[in-house]
This record gives sequence, structure tokens and C-alpha cells, in this order.
Amino acid sequence: METSDKFMFVNIREYLAEGDNEKVGEPELLRMISDFSCPKNPDVEHFLKNSSVDFTRKNQSVTYLVLDMDDGALVGYFTIALKPLTVRDETVSNTVKRKIKRISEFDEQTKSYTMSAYLIAQIGKNYTNDAYKRITGSELLELAWNVIEDMQYMGGGMVVFLEANNEERLLTFYQDNKFRQFDTRLTAADPENRHELIQLLRLL
Repeated sequence: METSDKFMFVNIREYLAEGDNEKVGEPELLRMISDFSCPKNPDVEHFLKNSSVDFTRKNQSVTYLVLDMDDGALVGYFTIALKPLTVRDETVSNTVKRKIKRISEFDEQTKSYTMSAYLIAQIGKNYTNDAYKRITGSELLELAWNVIEDMQYMGGGMVVFLEANNEERLLTFYQDNKFRQFDTRLTAADPENRHELIQLLRLL
């Protein structure tokens, strides 16, 4: 568990490590996330309730719960994963190219860089009982960034990326927080429901 002046964030592995303990173990974790609501982004709510525990157990990603320091209320969460990332040469500035060259493999045929990167896979605020009003999106993103900085200190790396729906409000938010668009991709879901995601990155 780590804290800031207003919030604490907890790796859900800490709950899972306590097993069936009703107060601090998996039953308490499941109770907390069952109350999470995010009507603005149902995918964020669905992931936390249905996939976060399994993904953490399988080491596919790790989810962190963000709690209010005053009363322990769940105000939001974020999920971080390590992923391979390919960045096309033509989509980034010369400054970014110079930096990522040190940690990537360059493919002459495709003119692209491939590297390991930190993915902010999920991030969202809890709308139950207006908990979302206690934390701003920038504060939540900054907490995720703090975790990634700790990971970088211990294991290296330089690139953080995320993917967002093509909505002006969302893109403006991430750009205001120093992320820059570098590409797009189509989701791999059912072809009838596929849609475009905007890919954005920021260097550590």
C-alpha cells in the first residue's frame, strides 16, 4: 500500500495474498469491487469486476485500487501491464526517435521500432455514491504514473502508452497530461463491433 496526501493505492495482490480472510483478503476485495460503477465507460467497470483478479493472478496485468485517505472509500482504479509496442518511424518526432532507439529494435523493412513498454490498460473513477467527485482524472493518472516510475527505477524502460476511444474530450485530457498520439488501431473484437482506438505515448 502506498499513500499520497489525499489517497492511498493498493495492489490487489495484497488482498489475494490474505486468502479467505473476510476483512483483508479476497472476500473483502470482491466486496469492494462489486460496488464499483462507471456508467460513462462500461468496459472499465466490466474489467474491474470480471477480469482484474484473473489477469493479476496470471501476471497479465496488475490492478491498483485507489482509496480516499479519510474513510477508505474506493474512488477509482488503474491497471498496468507490460506489453510489446511497435512505433512507426514516421509517426513520432526526431526527439522521441533518439530516445527510443536506446531501448528498441529497428526494422528496416517496416521502418518501425519495437520495444517493451508500460501500458496503462485501464483507468476509471467510481461513480457509486458520487465517489468520483473526490478525485480528478489528472490525480488518478498521476498515481498510475507514480507506480510506473517505481517500476522503471527497478526494471528500466522508457515508454508509457495507452489507448483511448476517438473522443475529443478524452484525447484533450490525455494531451493535457503530456501524452501524444502516435498511431491508431482497430480492436480485435467481433468484426461487427470493431472500432478504432487512438494510441498515445509519453516518455519517462
